[in-house]
Amino acid sequence: MASEILEGIKKTIVQRLPERVQVAKIEFEGPEVVIYTKNPEIITENGDLIRNLAKDLRKRIIIRSDKTVLLDPEKTIDKIHEIVPEEAQITNVSFDDVTCEVLIEAKKPGLVIGKYGTTSREVVKNTGWAPKILRTPPISSEIIERVRNTLKSRSKERKKILQNLGTKIHQGVKYENDWARLSSMGGFKEVGRSCMLLQTPNSRVMLDCGVNVAASDDKSSYPYLNVPEFSLSDLDAVIVSHAHLDHSGFLPYLYHYGYEGPIYCTTPTRDLMTLLQLDHIDIAHREDDPLPFNIKHVQKSIKHTITLDYGEVTDISPDIRLTLHNAGHILGSAMSHMHIGDGQHNMVYTGDFKYERSRLLEPATIRFPRAETVVMESTYGGHEDVQPSRNNAEKEMMRTIYNTLKRGGKVLIPVFAVGRAQELMIVLEEYMRHGMIEEVPIHIDGMIWEATAIHTARPEYLSKDLRDQIFHMGRNPFISDAFNKVQNINERQDIVEGEPSIILSTSGMLTGGNSVEYFKWLCENKNNTLIFVGYQSEGSLGRRIQKGWKNIPLKEEGKTKLYKVKMEIKTVEGFSGHSSRRQLMDYVKRLSPRPEKVIMCHGDAYKTMDLASSIHRSYKIETKTPLNLECTRIQ
Repeated sequence: MASEILEGIKKTIVQRLPERVQVAKIEFEGPEVVIYTKNPEIITENGDLIRNLAKDLRKRIIIRSDKTVLLDPEKTIDKIHEIVPEEAQITNVSFDDVTCEVLIEAKKPGLVIGKYGTTSREVVKNTGWAPKILRTPPISSEIIERVRNTLKSRSKERKKILQNLGTKIHQGVKYENDWARLSSMGGFKEVGRSCMLLQTPNSRVMLDCGVNVAASDDKSSYPYLNVPEFSLSDLDAVIVSHAHLDHSGFLPYLYHYGYEGPIYCTTPTRDLMTLLQLDHIDIAHREDDPLPFNIKHVQKSIKHTITLDYGEVTDISPDIRLTLHNAGHILGSAMSHMHIGDGQHNMVYTGDFKYERSRLLEPATIRFPRAETVVMESTYGGHEDVQPSRNNAEKEMMRTIYNTLKRGGKVLIPVFAVGRAQELMIVLEEYMRHGMIEEVPIHIDGMIWEATAIHTARPEYLSKDLRDQIFHMGRNPFISDAFNKVQNINERQDIVEGEPSIILSTSGMLTGGNSVEYFKWLCENKNNTLIFVGYQSEGSLGRRIQKGWKNIPLKEEGKTKLYKVKMEIKTVEGFSGHSSRRQLMDYVKRLSPRPEKVIMCHGDAYKTMDLASSIHRSYKIETKTPLNLECTRIQ
């Protein structure tokens, strides 16, 4: 069936291309149709032709040169430097012989592309190589380098994976699409281990595959992959909403046990979840509590990941078309819109989202082509979950910091490395630059620095105000001199014994990582302050401290030691990457089009049910609050 579909596509493409175009071959590579030609410049100079073809065929189309017309790599490098203006600041040029692409890394990639793509088209015209243009991060990123090297070294394998996937996606539907249902495999009436399975007569697609980092045993740590309707061999695709471990932390396990299919997510999500997964493995190893997968399974998942931009429509199975939209939660976080069958049903999975503009990101998308069913988070769905405005939250935090520094204390802020850390860095840098708090060192510890480096490599995903600041005003708050990257344990000791300062450290719930060590060192001094700015899951050390525990037993060199909490404990609401109760209600009210059904996930049981009943009562929309292991028919 796939070969028949491809033949039909080939016929259409050949008919529509100018006669002088020499087509070498046309093939499926994953969801894309790739045209290999001996004179690619003719096609690339006619952008409207390809856009119209893609629209009519409802496929993503890529143009590549046939190997016979590629210029020698050394001459190509010279030609690129001749064509691309010096101001682009090219840092590296490398080649992928398998895909016939030249990878150009530059500090200013926009100048490599050129106005309306003129410069990159010149590269194609003069060398034959298709340019893949990448941004050189202002802060060097070990993870981005690792991901790029993995993809380069496994290019041949990856192409084979994509070709096989292309055949599978385009095999055509076997059965009529007269039903669709959703199995709850984790993260329903709870926070953590988010995972669900979307089933149609022709497809099986998993949405998220996370872990509960605060759980006390394996049974409550991982998704219910043992449900009878789930089979790895039948799984067509996995979609990842964002990089946090409670949504992506169990993905490598799938590859450990034989999954060979694709993961779909945005590029920042791929990079950030790689960072978080590797750190998760490292912490588990250090704590002598190994995970059921290792680094090679993370590398395998990178090889199988297909990245999408917001708004890019992609076939992911014979009867499901996926489009990702901004969720406003963390960098690259996405809402998944799934068009099922030939328009029989449309479902939106929000993942975690923020329906408010932050300093870091734009607010979550509210407009979709169609959305009969919406599966949405309910983390702060309780009627008492009122959060202050971001402005008031910032002022409250700065008052707390000001008072702590004034009495000679240190401020410890345990943060999630991805999202809240960068939000706080922007706020602290601005207040300090304007002299509104004392200029003291802001120490950045744990994964935060690497996560921030990934943010600097993907400014197109940041808020408009922040992009303007970076591109037009030439001021990047992330590379300010106010920040000090903590290098080792000796430096931590100096920070603890030194002058007043602000410390941002992982993990955000004090479930492990360096923030726990800082807590041990600082908690018995009443001049110091611990500020919580994110959700503290039930069972975590952060939640216990937040509840007012004054005696905390913690392991120290194999023994349990009791720590007396004398430092000030402060919770500042309003910095969360999740929507408040009011924002959740407002989001459903403003959704366009209005959904027929809203299914709740990612929230404590009470909050989930409270939000569901309020939505039903206020907007007369059918709502459901399934438990884990339930199956809900959505069509």
